[in-house]
Amino acid sequence: MNFFESITMGWYHIIDFGAYDHILFITVLCALFQLTEWKKVLSIISAFTIGHSITLALSTLDLIFVPNKLVEILIPATIVITAITNITVKTQTTTIKTFDKKVIKNYVIALCFGLIHGMGFANNFKFMLGSSTNIVKQLFAFNIGIELGQILVVIFIMLLYFLLVKFFRIKHRNWTVFLSGAGFGVGAVLLLTNLIDY
Repeated sequence: MNFFESITMGWYHIIDFGAYDHILFITVLCALFQLTEWKKVLSIISAFTIGHSITLALSTLDLIFVPNKLVEILIPATIVITAITNITVKTQTTTIKTFDKKVIKNYVIALCFGLIHGMGFANNFKFMLGSSTNIVKQLFAFNIGIELGQILVVIFIMLLYFLLVKFFRIKHRNWTVFLSGAGFGVGAVLLLTNLIDY
């Protein structure tokens, strides 16, 4: 598989609605931020990418191993935790400076949760890799595709937010609670289902 094909695989891995848990996590991650804070959103998404790139590489190289069923529990748990954090946060993000402790905390959370999601990518990437020995190049390309897919999701969510604010005058807090609440509901169902199957 060549470089471009690896990018394409990473891209489709994100926008595949059959694996909607990743899209759901990104959606909930975006819910706390306003349109003017798009730079913060992209920074946090990049931190998330770094996290899942690390564990994806380590899992592909068989340096770490976490059972699939456990990963399937941890991924919806990250959605639930992020949703609860969004709903219970007291300080509006507009008052937070770029390097404020709370923003840095969001970066750290995204990085740590990215580590969990990266393990969920590992099996697909190994299958895609096949007998290829050029792991680093394809891993890099795959992560480019993932990042591009994530940016597309962010653009869609922020555009939807813009349209709702402009035409329906919804308040940012209501948007945050609605989106996070929906994410919590779906994430909780996934979590409970996977716990029962564990």
